[in-house]
Amino acid sequence: MTSASLIIRNAQVLLPSGEMASKEVAVSDGKITAVGTGLSVSNNIKVIDGSGLTLLPGVIDPQVHFRDPGLEHKEDLFTATCACARGGVTSFLEMPNTLPLTITQEILTDKLAIAAAKSLVNYGFFIGATADNLPDLREAHPTCGIKIFMGSAHGPLSVDTEKTIEPIFAVGDRLIAVHAEDQARIMERRKLFAGQTDPATHSKIQDNQTALNATKLALKLSKKYQRRLHILHLSTGEEAELLRRDKPSWVTTEVTPQHLLLDVSAYEKIGTLAQMNPPLKSERDREILWQALLDGIIDFIATDHAPHTLEEKGRGYPNTPSGMPGVETSLPLMLTQAKENRCTVAQVSNWMSTAVAQAYQIPNKGLIEPGYDADLVLVDLSTYRPVLREELQTKCGWSPFEGWTLTGWPVVTIVGGQVVYDHGKIDTSVRGQALRFE
Repeated sequence: MTSASLIIRNAQVLLPSGEMASKEVAVSDGKITAVGTGLSVSNNIKVIDGSGLTLLPGVIDPQVHFRDPGLEHKEDLFTATCACARGGVTSFLEMPNTLPLTITQEILTDKLAIAAAKSLVNYGFFIGATADNLPDLREAHPTCGIKIFMGSAHGPLSVDTEKTIEPIFAVGDRLIAVHAEDQARIMERRKLFAGQTDPATHSKIQDNQTALNATKLALKLSKKYQRRLHILHLSTGEEAELLRRDKPSWVTTEVTPQHLLLDVSAYEKIGTLAQMNPPLKSERDREILWQALLDGIIDFIATDHAPHTLEEKGRGYPNTPSGMPGVETSLPLMLTQAKENRCTVAQVSNWMSTAVAQAYQIPNKGLIEPGYDADLVLVDLSTYRPVLREELQTKCGWSPFEGWTLTGWPVVTIVGGQVVYDHGKIDTSVRGQALRFE
């Protein structure tokens, strides 16, 4: 008899080999204890019937902005993680541009305490680089890595010249994640397009060369110091082709569903709701990014969930903030692509879970096998439903994919063996754990 608190039966289970098989998965004390058939269990455990559903490892979203503390009118760690639960996201890595900025051990510790009180899913936080917080960048813990805003930032987090960036690469061995845009070029081009109110201007100001310049600089410094580098939200074909030619083994990169599925034509349909950093690019860029993802040049997927209120988005360009929500729709968006034969379900799970855990050295996450944490999501790959504003859990209350009809919606989400989302209902008493980074 298996000692278990929970068992999932009759689902198609994604195995570590990438194969799908009808298996039972037993869970006890937050861990997967058995994967097999005919598991014998005691009478008092919870049984989840996965008939017609597919069981995947929970999504690990490695780039989000949950706005807590300081900007809770847009989102907070409770509302954001309710959205995670609905979207099958069981862990996240959050960025440092909250208020106060996450740039010291003290503020990181405070943020971890807020998450412990509010977060329904597992959590980890980046520490933000400034021109003068090198000791904290080396010593603050626990953290998944250092975030450098090479462009599109304001105040102390704007670290935008080679002179200020190089010392961060030169000392230590902690992962460095970069927002790769050339701030000097952005400022020059803003003058060039001054007075323009068409939101599509955003993609002209922060053009392909803006991104390529910064990615080249980050790559140069990474190679000079053999420093672990992660390039966030790749947006251009030029960057993908650069990495195809020159990507050291210690460099990784990611892409967002937005940059795979939306392009500059979105401005005509949804206006400033399509505004993000780095901006949406051309259909050609989308195609090259897709191929780079399929070929393994791009390692995984992140949402860059960065919500703003509809009031803020309605101010008219260029007075509108950049960013859009994403944690609720990322998994169904990508699974819909798998159903359309753009990729496979196993590839989606690798990009959204397994590869993320490997890159950030998060132990016991990202696979369905005994000994791994029971962070799981049951999805329905046969039913198609639209993205509806009134169903969204994110506090901002909108999605750039509103009206899109998608499959692969989560039916049950499990965090550390606890059912946090079940057929449309969220258990707000569940709390995730702080992630560990080896």
